[in-house]
Amino acid sequence: AALSAQQLRLKHTQVLAPDSGVISSRTATVGAVVGAGTELFRMVRKGRLEWRAEITSSELPRVRPGMRARVTAASGAEVEGTVRVVAPTVDAQTRNALIYVDLPAHPDIRAGMFARGEFLLAQRDTLTVPQSAVVVRDGFTAVFEVGEGGRVAMRQVKTGQRTGERVEIVSGLPERATVVERGGAFLNDGDT
Repeated sequence: AALSAQQLRLKHTQVLAPDSGVISSRTATVGAVVGAGTELFRMVRKGRLEWRAEITSSELPRVRPGMRARVTAASGAEVEGTVRVVAPTVDAQTRNALIYVDLPAHPDIRAGMFARGEFLLAQRDTLTVPQSAVVVRDGFTAVFEVGEGGRVAMRQVKTGQRTGERVEIVSGLPERATVVERGGAFLNDGDT
């Protein structure tokens, strides 16, 4: 009985990797006693890369496994990956959730590098104008359209999403309209 107990103890001292790969860091030391779930090694599995992104809990419902993500490494290299896992919990202190994105191999991207990225939620064609072209008059959002003879006409518009320096125009402006990009706050309807 003592022999089988010792054999079982010896069996519990073996550390086996779940897959083949390269050890990238070792936190374990020989002879240390560790508990279940303690990280002993970090391994890069079969050259597989993964982006571990943190997003706020308010953004969490919009991200799902299988979605595409565009990741830019600190080196400037850009790749597209696929969301593999959305963590089931949110960090109690930061209120952020982890998203794991599988990335294809790339010669300029290494495990441990910092990267930034964006999730490709949806793509659609929209009409946008520079944010500087949008003015607010009497509580309404408007742009100035340049017409025949250089005369401007104030067009009340409904705006949508803002992305960087661009604003989506949902309604109120024809698709091929020429608008005043800057200085619209100083214009009046009919000015030239």
